[in-house]
This record gives sequence, C-alpha cells and structure tokens, in this order.
Amino acid sequence: MSLNPTPAPTAAPAPLTWADPRRQALFDTWFARVQGPHQLAADSLCLASADASFRRYLRVDSPTRSLVIMDAPPDKENCRPFVQVARLMADAGLKVPEVLDWDEANGFMLLTDLGAQTLMQVIDPTAPPPLPLYLEAVDTLVQWQLASRPGVLPPYDQALLQRELQLFPDWYIGQHRQVTLDAAQRKVLDDAFAAIIKNNLAWPSVYVHRDFMPRNLIVGPGGVARVHDEKLGVLDFQDAVYGPITYDIASLMRDAFLSWDEDFCLDVTIRYWEKARKAGLPVGDDFGEFYKALEWMGLQRHLKVAGIFARLTLRDGKPQYLADTPRFIAYMRATCSRYMELKPLLRLIENVEGIAVPNAYAFGRV
Repeated sequence: MSLNPTPAPTAAPAPLTWADPRRQALFDTWFARVQGPHQLAADSLCLASADASFRRYLRVDSPTRSLVIMDAPPDKENCRPFVQVARLMADAGLKVPEVLDWDEANGFMLLTDLGAQTLMQVIDPTAPPPLPLYLEAVDTLVQWQLASRPGVLPPYDQALLQRELQLFPDWYIGQHRQVTLDAAQRKVLDDAFAAIIKNNLAWPSVYVHRDFMPRNLIVGPGGVARVHDEKLGVLDFQDAVYGPITYDIASLMRDAFLSWDEDFCLDVTIRYWEKARKAGLPVGDDFGEFYKALEWMGLQRHLKVAGIFARLTLRDGKPQYLADTPRFIAYMRATCSRYMELKPLLRLIENVEGIAVPNAYAFGRV
C-alpha cells in the first residue's frame, strides 16, 4: 500500500532537480530517445508530485497534450505490477494511464495524462458531499470487480493481512507512541488480529485496487461539471491484489484523508451493495452482514495505515502523513465500540492513546 499523492500539477510547477547525478544521466539518455517520437518539449519538464514510496512523477508537454513521466528507481520500485494492472483495468473498460514507453531496466515510464483534478481536489469538505461523483466511483468499482479472475493477481491472504496488521504494534505503538506491550496486552492484540483476519477472509475474493479513494480518482478538466459520458480516471493501482470484496468500498467510504457522516456513508454503501448484487457480485443477500464485514475490513485497513504513516514519519522523514492519525483512531474506536468481541482492542487503543475511560472499563478489566 502506497497512499500516493496523485501525479497532478501544483499551482506553480516545481523545478526538476536530481539528487543523484548518475540517475539524471540515465534519465537524459532515455528522454533523448523518446523526445522525438512523442514530440516532447524539454523546457516544459517539471515535477508533478512525489509520493509515499520512492516514485515521483514529472509532467511534460507535447504539441497536442500533456504527458506524465514516472521516475521509479528499479532497485527500490518494481513497475511490473503497474503495467500488468493497467492492462487489466483497460481491458475491463476503466480509464487508466496508457503506457507509451517503458525503460524497465532504468525505471522510467512515459504515460498518458488523465487530467489535473482528483476527486479529492474538487470536494469541499464544508459542503454536502458530491453524491453523483461517489456514485460514479461505485460504478467504476463494480466494473473493476466484475472483471475479476482467480490466479491473476497476488492473493490477499492470511499471511499478507497479518503482515499488514503487524505494522500497527511495530511502528505505531512501539516506535511512534513508544509503548511496550505486556503479555496480556499482546494477547489482546493477537486475539483481535486473528478475529479480524478470520472475518475478512470469510468473504469472497475479487480484484482489489487497495487504495480506492478520492485521491486516486481523476475527475478530469471539467471538475464536477463534466461531460455526461466522461469516466472517472483511476490511478495508484500497482498494489492491486485478489482479496475480500469488502476492501475497496471500505477504502472509498472510510477515506484515509477525508471523513463523511455515517448517513452518507451508509447511503453510498447501500447503493454499491444493491448495484453489486444486481450485477451478480458476491456481496450476499443481507446488507447488515455486508456492512459489518465492511467495518471489520475497514478496521484492518486503519490499523495498517496507522502503522504505515508512523513508518513514513520515523523511517522515511515524511511527517505530514501522521497529521491524519486522529481520523484513524476515531474510525478504530467507532468500529470497536460496536462489537463486543472488539471491546478489548478498543480499551487497548484508548490506553495507548491516553484516552481517559471510566474505571469499570479500564484496560485489563473488560
């Protein structure tokens, strides 16, 4: 999971600099090769964005359109999944970047540019949520899931879910909060993780984008006022897997960077469930059971992301991500408070966060 900022331009494009002269030389050689065939304007090259991984994105103009360059050092980033999933999504009818040139050995890629505005950028958090755009996201998700086939993408299995959950005690609790768990607390965590994984894996598998959220959906140059048949673009899909059908809708409605009230989340989730069921996707016949599963899947994601954001801060020097930690803690507490089997985890989280609770509910007495 990368949680990448979208490769969209800033108000004033950042100048292009290189920390490694050797990599700059490799880039110059590759750019010289692709410049002529694609009529690229060298003087338009600028930094579009960097992200939570080692990738960064550049923008460059041609006579008819803007293009995007991915700079992904091959010793740190594997671009093969990006190319594979881009092809799968395009075959499914989704709007994704087209790979125009790929220097696999050196990690440079020339891509079509889907546009400058993400769904996140057109949303006004102080205004009512844009329901039509969320419903387009739901349609895109259903279309992607309908293309699913086993054995194509890596499985989102017990081992991967466990590794992701372990990021929470390793990086968030241990490194960020500087809390050492005792044996009883560790058992609470282990029991909760086992229950979360069992619940999540009880649901059928489909293709999972793994970061299906407004930052990774492009609305195009028209913003909210788009042409009727224009599709949402999809980015940041290189970590896609084959896993629980609850994951991507949980990611969309329990966003890492944006929160809506529960009535809106329920409304969109019900509409997704109805469309998915009508399309023959395995979402079950009981919405209540599906919504519970979505909450448990969302809990797994938020535990993982809290660990990732702590790691980005402490290991990678990117402290801006931890600013959203209170959102994750609120998500975790809301979900844990609704299910008796998760109450011990709730008390542990509150203990780690230093949140005062009534004595009768203090950790260790649940």
